[in-house]
Amino acid sequence: MSANAASALRKYWKPALATGAGGTSLILWFEEIILFGLDLLAVLALLLLAGPIYLFNYFVFKSAMPRMEDKNK
Repeated sequence: MSANAASALRKYWKPALATGAGGTSLILWFEEIILFGLDLLAVLALLLLAGPIYLFNYFVFKSAMPRMEDKNK
């Protein structure tokens, strides 16, 4: 290996690493973090959607619950 080739390797090792296997593993790592965040976001969205539905169900069917007068008859 000539002196110019060795200095070029020292100068451009970061871009070579980013475009090679190191860059791939970094992208996969970020992808896993993003997917984990999306899973948490889905759980939060489910809770935000289930709460109003539960409250709606409670208030709409509250009149269908038996009262004390109905139980004493």
